[in-house]
Amino acid sequence: MLKSLANLLFPVTCPGCDALLHDGETVVCTTCRHSMPFTQHHEDVHNETAKKFYGRLHLEHASALVYFHKEGIVQELIHNLKYRGQQKVGSLMGSWYAPQLKNIAALNDVTHVIPVPLHPKKLRERGYNQVAEFGRALAAGMDIAYTDDVLLRTSYTKTQTLKNRELRAGIINSAFNVQFNDSHCGKHFLLVDDVITTGATLEACGKLLLQIPNAKVSIVTIAYAHS
Repeated sequence: MLKSLANLLFPVTCPGCDALLHDGETVVCTTCRHSMPFTQHHEDVHNETAKKFYGRLHLEHASALVYFHKEGIVQELIHNLKYRGQQKVGSLMGSWYAPQLKNIAALNDVTHVIPVPLHPKKLRERGYNQVAEFGRALAAGMDIAYTDDVLLRTSYTKTQTLKNRELRAGIINSAFNVQFNDSHCGKHFLLVDDVITTGATLEACGKLLLQIPNAKVSIVTIAYAHS
């Protein structure tokens, strides 16, 4: 009864379509769940995410859970995750993907899930790293550690969408740093982010992680956007 009253006073809606959630629905409605554009990248070693990094970064595995299309369900979900504090979207996506990734042989020796970091100023402005709960849900589902103090964002940059690719890459490459100790040597890091477009940010972060002696890197994102 109390739950019904709470739902009446504070209705819970789907972040994908804004419809009211019914009993038994969690975070997203059944319609959006069944309409989700899953990539199935984890079933193909040579998937689109992996191909982004050919010749740029050596990876053990790379994949994205869903496709990002303008005006689509995933865009709404990411917008709510990133700008409206709905971190439960990231948790849900991570809980969906973890069981599938746990069966990938290339990921069997992953030791740490590491999120692409935000600059401290951006973290204060937003109040949270939008990829953190996705990473934590993956770590929990895969029975591995979640670590957010190895990669650091050292420069605060505005959006790079209007800059040419070469200038954007130069800015991104200088925006991060890595700090590690002997316990991180020889580990396999699963680097996670919300959306992959050009792959420049993930490439910069991945190269830093590979500076750790004998380290291996894999990449997983919530969504893949065609650039």
